[in-house]
Amino acid sequence: MTPVLLLAAEKESAQVTDWAARIGWVVGLALFVALVYWLMREGWKWRGTLQGDLPELPAAPDDRGPEKLSLSGRYHGSTTAGQWLDRIVARGLGTRSRAELTLTDAGLDVVRPGASDFFVPVAQLREARLDKGIAGKVLTEGGLLIVTWEHGDRLIDSGFRSDHAAEHNEWVEAINSMIETNTREGAER
Repeated sequence: MTPVLLLAAEKESAQVTDWAARIGWVVGLALFVALVYWLMREGWKWRGTLQGDLPELPAAPDDRGPEKLSLSGRYHGSTTAGQWLDRIVARGLGTRSRAELTLTDAGLDVVRPGASDFFVPVAQLREARLDKGIAGKVLTEGGLLIVTWEHGDRLIDSGFRSDHAAEHNEWVEAINSMIETNTREGAER
């Protein structure tokens, strides 16, 4: 054998793992992640405190009238109208969930299993449109049904995504037609 091969064969690898340093890094990383999570949670609670002036959400009336449309899908959250990143977390509006929407002559009924339900009377509906995003959720163009409504002294955009996205256009037309009819009837009185 040549001397170079003998030297290579005689070398042993050095110890690779320094357990004390590795454990220190893992504990440090875990503490950092816990701190970031805690700060995010405190920020969420602070946002809810700042939005504490939002009135209680209306409940659906007993007599809602006949069902015009229904939709099964997801509720992606609510924001201040026109500001798609200003999430509203007060009164449970920040909780994403499954949703069952029902449009009747009385308004829009939003039933959310595992989260608080709410009802938007037809007089408080302002607009419906298709959009691509709302705080924390961005989809393709027209992937979200956005319903703008008034609650207290705020205009709110609520974002929904149907299990069958082809239904969105029908919802936009129906809600905007209801708003137009309600506005016209209010002006005639």
